[in-house]
Amino acid sequence: MSIGSKRDVVIENIKTALIEENYYKKVEVDDPELTIEQRREITSKFLSKRKTLPYQLKTFMARSLANIGSILINKDTKIIGEVDSDLLKNGAIITSNHFSPLENTIIRNFVLKNGKKRLNIVSQITNFALSGVVGFLMNYADTIPLNEDKRYLTRDFLEVLEELLSKKEVVLIYPEQEMWFNYRKPRPIKRGAYLFAAKLQTPIISCFVEIIDTDKSSNEGFYKVKYKLHILGTLYPEKNKSVRENSEELCNKDYELKKAAYERVYNRKLTYEFEKSDIAGWK
Repeated sequence: MSIGSKRDVVIENIKTALIEENYYKKVEVDDPELTIEQRREITSKFLSKRKTLPYQLKTFMARSLANIGSILINKDTKIIGEVDSDLLKNGAIITSNHFSPLENTIIRNFVLKNGKKRLNIVSQITNFALSGVVGFLMNYADTIPLNEDKRYLTRDFLEVLEELLSKKEVVLIYPEQEMWFNYRKPRPIKRGAYLFAAKLQTPIISCFVEIIDTDKSSNEGFYKVKYKLHILGTLYPEKNKSVRENSEELCNKDYELKKAAYERVYNRKLTYEFEKSDIAGWK
């Protein structure tokens, strides 16, 4: 996570990624560097211990902290739009734009307000190597590590998703993959979330978070921001279509919803030429 002056480095990395048209590029600095063996160790630990009592106790503690924090952080966050209450009760995948280590609290606050007790979050595996309170939350606050190992993705990870959704849980997946700090624009999205939805015949709740500048200073170079969560609609895989057809259509439809939401709330056409206003709160 970028702090203080390092945010300027992140912004330069975003500019470079846009020039390269690499919308999934890692732009953060100081993220842990993991070997293949370390990545496998993290996923193996997650899979083997997630149902043990010590793990469940830590999860309860982390979830409680995350839920309280989400309510406090988002006391002024507005939610625009609604979903059918039965949809969340029966389980779904939620997709949203990824621009802050804290923006999952916006979605968590939304599901809590709609009667759910937890939000499961698919998170980059490097987050599981963080330390301290942040590392504790990243490891235990109902998080699922995302490792691009093919065997893990196609078998173990899919089984965890299937288990959670069969229990009528809600899972947040960021289809943009990497976090771009305070970047307002929805980026072109990867097909993974929609592939899982198609395989598991699970609906997708499409969301977009609007970031609003305030006049209160956060730290050097930035103002504090606030949010509006836009619920854009629900997308359903069709039973008479193949997994590939469904995943491609869901992906395209979700991107169009997010693009339309951006153009509506910011009153400007979506392009990927860098503008200063792309970074919310930047002085």
